[in-house]
Parts: sequence; C-alpha cells; structure tokens
Amino acid sequence: MHMENPKPIFLRIFGDTPKLRVMDYLIVNDDYDHSMKDIARNARVGYTTLKQFWKQLLKEEIIFFTRQVGKAKMYKLNKKNPIVKEFVKLHWTTVKAYVRKHIIKQKKITIKKSKEKKN
Repeated sequence: MHMENPKPIFLRIFGDTPKLRVMDYLIVNDDYDHSMKDIARNARVGYTTLKQFWKQLLKEEIIFFTRQVGKAKMYKLNKKNPIVKEFVKLHWTTVKAYVRKHIIKQKKITIKKSKEKKN
C-alpha cells in the first residue's frame, strides 16, 4: 500500500500553490543546492509550471545559481536576501506554532482520557 506524504504544515496554513511548494522545499532542504528538475520533482510541481516563475525568483534574487553539474545548473535559496530572511522566519515560526498548538491539544486529550480511565 502506497501512503501519500502529508501536506507540509506551512502549505496547510498559507495555501498549496506551486510557488509556495517550491519555497517550502527550498527552506526545508537548504543544506544543498538543487537542479530545477530536482526541485520540480521533490516540490511536486510540474517542470513547465516551475519554469513560469523561475526567472522571477532569479530576478528578485530569491534564489541564486551555485554551480553547474554536467548539464544541470544548480540553485539555492538566497538567505542573504532580506525578503528571504523574513520568509524563512515566517515559515519556521508558523511550523513551530502549529506543532506546539497540536502537541498541547494532544496532551490535553491524553490527560483527559487518563483521568476518565481512573474514574
């Protein structure tokens, strides 16, 4: 049985658009540079769709070219860009807040169930 990956928290809250999928992927996987093909596949965005907004991401310096590996050009999120810095901060703040909220909710449910069992 094939289990589908759950939607990332950031996308659940702010919407599941191709550009946000790419940003989410690049933020979560920021240790390495990536080819457009890898980004499209791993962010679950069509390659043609990615090409539609790729030049804008380059122009706005949201991403930058790092190197060429064979025919593949490699890119990375530009963490020096102030817009990217704020976006990354928003991303992780959102994820942490969501996780905290749901952990607290889960703990309350667990505590409530354990009290019910004692009675």
